[in-house]
Amino acid sequence: MMSSRRHFLLAAAAMPAAVRADTGRRGMSWAEVEKILARGDMKGRLTRDDLPTPALLLDLDRFESNVAKMVGHVKGRNRALRPHGKTHKCPEIARYLVKSGAVGNCAAKLSEAEVFAAHGLANLLITTAVVGKHKIERAVRLASRRPDTLFSVDNAQNVADLNAAARAARLKLNLMIDLNVGGRTGITPGDPAVALAALIAAQSNVRLAGLQSYAGQASHTVGFDNRRRVSRDAMAPAVETRRAVERKGIECPLVTGGSTGTYNIDSEIDGVTELQPGSFMFMDVDYNIIGGRDGDRYTDFANALTVRTTVVSKPNDSTAIVDGGFKAFATDRKFGPEPVRLPGAAYAFAGDEHGRLTLKESAALQVGDRVELIIPHCDPTVNLYDRIYCLRGDAVEAAWPVAARGMSQ
Repeated sequence: MMSSRRHFLLAAAAMPAAVRADTGRRGMSWAEVEKILARGDMKGRLTRDDLPTPALLLDLDRFESNVAKMVGHVKGRNRALRPHGKTHKCPEIARYLVKSGAVGNCAAKLSEAEVFAAHGLANLLITTAVVGKHKIERAVRLASRRPDTLFSVDNAQNVADLNAAARAARLKLNLMIDLNVGGRTGITPGDPAVALAALIAAQSNVRLAGLQSYAGQASHTVGFDNRRRVSRDAMAPAVETRRAVERKGIECPLVTGGSTGTYNIDSEIDGVTELQPGSFMFMDVDYNIIGGRDGDRYTDFANALTVRTTVVSKPNDSTAIVDGGFKAFATDRKFGPEPVRLPGAAYAFAGDEHGRLTLKESAALQVGDRVELIIPHCDPTVNLYDRIYCLRGDAVEAAWPVAARGMSQ
């Protein structure tokens, strides 16, 4: 008996810290855990080992540090910060960002903005054009509740339709001209954008709020010097377009854009007034590999978001199967998630529900052990989950609903 107990303790001590079970605390029944999760009063009651897997975990210390660093950087350069809500889709996070110093939040789609507004958030910038009769009706309804909402446009007919709907509702909409600086949406910078600005200025029920200038191709350009060149080349036409608009006597207070990968580049460009990064608060493998000022790894912000999984099968000594597959991680990149504190281990997708870990001999994983992984791409991964579990160390402090999950309309 003593020999068996000694063998168990030695084996537990040899396990990686990232996966070793907490053998020193009283185990809860699932019924107890379920009640705590349902009530939402989990602070001081649950640890990460109590959570059902796969679970989306947020390290609050790292998250708060990331936010403080971004806010401090932007404020120190006399720029405004409007982080992108498509990254987190979570009203609790949006509120925290504003409390920390952001002027508002971006939303990728109208439905996302509707969720944020319903949770009391203001100063929302919808970065995708609102097109079509029903969506314009919804946009007017949103603006009636949140008059400071900003809507992106890149088309004269869309401007006319929005103006007519706003006139019928007896309100005025704030419009941002979406510039094509990223090769996706937007009107051509320069004369075409200036003409659209003049059209907006001539309408009765819309006003020009500024220029939406997101250069997505710059955000993940590998190598800091390359990224700086690409971003500067992309943003220069936006800055010049603003000057051209103002030379026509039309006020154009905002030039907004930028990303986590270019925050320290775009904040140095004269004429860019506002940044809208998102991934900085969470980080992911995709951003880790773009390179920083001083090396091949991008380390300006810490990886705060992970997915915790459970080993559900051990086919052989060098392979462990976890319960996180295509449905647990975004799969839009050529690479998958990275195991945390599990040296030499590599992850590969093994279907909808499973992932395969290839292990070194030193990784003594057993069935039932937990493994956390850094997500490959944060935005679409968050959209797979109903809640984000927020931890301080191993203690669960809260579970924040991903209330705008699936809101892609």
